[in-house]
Amino acid sequence: MDNLQYLPFSEIDLNDDFFSTLKDDYKHGFIDWFNKKASSQDEKAYVLYEDSGDIDGFMYLKIEDGSIDDVSPPISHGKHLKVGTFKFEPKGTLRGQRFLKKIFDNALSFKVDDIYVTIFEKHDYLIKLFKKYGFSECATKESKNGNEIVLLKKMKLKHSTGDILLDYPLFPVKPEQNKYLLGIRPEFHTDLFPDSILSNESPDILKDISHTNSIRKVYICKMRQALSFKPYDILVIYRMGDGVGKAHYRAVVTSVCIVENIKRMNEFKSEKEFVDYCIRYSVFTREQLQEYYRDKVYPYIITFTYNLAFPRRPNRASLIDNVGLDPDVRWGILKLTDEQFNKILSLSDADESIIIN
Repeated sequence: MDNLQYLPFSEIDLNDDFFSTLKDDYKHGFIDWFNKKASSQDEKAYVLYEDSGDIDGFMYLKIEDGSIDDVSPPISHGKHLKVGTFKFEPKGTLRGQRFLKKIFDNALSFKVDDIYVTIFEKHDYLIKLFKKYGFSECATKESKNGNEIVLLKKMKLKHSTGDILLDYPLFPVKPEQNKYLLGIRPEFHTDLFPDSILSNESPDILKDISHTNSIRKVYICKMRQALSFKPYDILVIYRMGDGVGKAHYRAVVTSVCIVENIKRMNEFKSEKEFVDYCIRYSVFTREQLQEYYRDKVYPYIITFTYNLAFPRRPNRASLIDNVGLDPDVRWGILKLTDEQFNKILSLSDADESIIIN
């Protein structure tokens, strides 16, 4: 399993073969830039390591204030998150999503107006990845190293695009969207939502770089109420009790997710089609998925995006006393009123700038 770390430049080996293409792309200045960063313990980057210890991904992020004048046309005055240097080997995994999740986590944490990145046109896989999540070409950048395109994503949208991934991590909240509490057993919750640890205090999501920290999730269940889900419905994730103490105090709401799709098991033409659909985004192994397909015990497959980890996690007691949820029904899938959903957001100290009004 690859290992993503957030490290000072001084602890990153510039002589690793991984950096050879970056040295070629940025012949003018890359080595001097890297060494300057390495002279300060405050300068850090995200580094992806293989099991062998070789580097297979690198990303540096920087906050910039004012207008960005070294691109044409300039990016207007504001607070910007620059993806300064970024490279990874795709290899058909979720690596791109893991890096993007860190970009968006930083953008939300620092409350920036936009995110921008400069990319050489030959890196088409990177360009496609950014555009899939709402970045668009806004300018060009000329330097001694050549011409790059500039991709920009605004972090304050007035209207939804109508596409869940283009909007991400922002999401609309409208009366026509259904809101649900989705209960997840603790042994699955930890793998699905690494940001949303069991705590009533805010985790440091900028440092949480778990292998499972991806944007898309697949959840498999046998709760028939899941068939009522439709795209853009809102899920409040509820981590069920773990048996260590009373669920009244140990069970908590942790996250907000947006439904992408819901499928029945019998919609898949073969076991392989089902496994291929789920394997990259679920917590289950290939063997477990194969068993689920054969047994048909869990016939409903929900795909959703992981948009927000709550800074504070209201527990079951608070959800009963302060939100008005019924303690006498099972909290597997529980429909929420708009008032209850808004109360949960308030109790969790959620940053409502993530909501598209």
